[in-house]
Amino acid sequence: MSKDNSELTADELQSLNDDLKKQPQAKVLSRAIMNNGINAVAKNPDAKKLNHTFSVEVKTGKVSNQKHSGRCWLFALLNTLKHQVAKKTNLKDFELSQNYLFFWDKIERANIFYDRMIALAGRPTNDRRVSFYLAMPGGDGGQWAMAAALVQKYGVMPKSAFPETAITNNTTDFDEVMNLKLHRDGLRLRKMVQNHASDDEIVAARKQMLSEVYRITAYSFGVPSKEFDFEYRDDKKKYHLDRHLTPKQFYDKYVGVDLDDYVVATNSPDKKMNQLYSLPSQNNVVGGKGIELLNLPMSTLKKAAIQQLKDGEGVWFGNDVLQQMSRKDGILDAKLYQRAKLFNVKLNMTKAERLAYHEAEVSHAMTFTGVDLIDQKPSKWKVENSWGDKIADKGYFVMTDDWMDNFVYEVVVHKKYLTAAQQKLTEQTPVELKPWDSLE
Repeated sequence: MSKDNSELTADELQSLNDDLKKQPQAKVLSRAIMNNGINAVAKNPDAKKLNHTFSVEVKTGKVSNQKHSGRCWLFALLNTLKHQVAKKTNLKDFELSQNYLFFWDKIERANIFYDRMIALAGRPTNDRRVSFYLAMPGGDGGQWAMAAALVQKYGVMPKSAFPETAITNNTTDFDEVMNLKLHRDGLRLRKMVQNHASDDEIVAARKQMLSEVYRITAYSFGVPSKEFDFEYRDDKKKYHLDRHLTPKQFYDKYVGVDLDDYVVATNSPDKKMNQLYSLPSQNNVVGGKGIELLNLPMSTLKKAAIQQLKDGEGVWFGNDVLQQMSRKDGILDAKLYQRAKLFNVKLNMTKAERLAYHEAEVSHAMTFTGVDLIDQKPSKWKVENSWGDKIADKGYFVMTDDWMDNFVYEVVVHKKYLTAAQQKLTEQTPVELKPWDSLE
């Protein structure tokens, strides 16, 4: 029999069943798993011993809630920025408008999608790059630099000035409409280029398409005001009114952070260390901040994150949250579920192997707001999530340092927390990653 055609015979199937019967306590384990689920049976009881006390903490308030949407990347950045506003205004539970940046992301993302469809019109739809852009053009997900690009161009505003809607709280219907709209627009633009339409005709069609995207988004999210009044009573009950602010004026006055001073430090051991990478396929704002990732050892990511936390500032981080996580208990522990022992199989892979074989992905973004240092080494981390306050410790998770080693891939830190040599690396010409890279 050819090695490429290993058909399962009746004898081989019987052998598989015979091997199953040889497993100790096979029937007991089968009943337990079928009645309770894999994770419930495999859960390590020692993981519950994690407490929520940290030696270093950033002062924070109530957690936000992205609800049924993929906006964690926006929420995580706004969570770090809102801490800055809270310090200046003495507002513990202040929140910035996620809807505001999400509105502009939809317009900008459609705009750059049209550029890509026109530029790649000569390639077939099954071309890998074209297929990547067509996969989900109206999706919610994103990267830190995408959120930073929106903030730099449009500023921010309080949530009270542009609150959530039913659509932003559950983006399923909107995403379906936007994906269909952009797919149809992409088809039309590609045909126009292929049929040698004039530049003026393509520009006119593109302008109309973008107007329609704006209409759909405006109907669903509302239209943000160009200026607003910032009226609030601080935690000492003192009244404040700051009138006629634009979103960029608000950012400059109440946040005042230069996002260009921050570095996305990544830990991707399947790639060369101390190398700057770029991911232009994920950029969302034409002419805006591009995605760049500086690949560094995990020890460097931890050291920089700890220093930033000690200085009272939260840390945006990208991770694979669905790995070894208890949503209800708010626990992130690499040894939380002992599935290998349960099934008596080997499930271990290195971080580099998991990235190379698509077992790992950057599926979520959250914010570090604390760390517990034992003998100056991190033992566990405090995590501000964006899933509301009905789970975990009022929405705050606790992460073991081992989980960070395994499932954290990016932290965003001020460049001053890197060495001079590491800062110099950010000036090198980045190596461009393919759109389908494991860090996308």
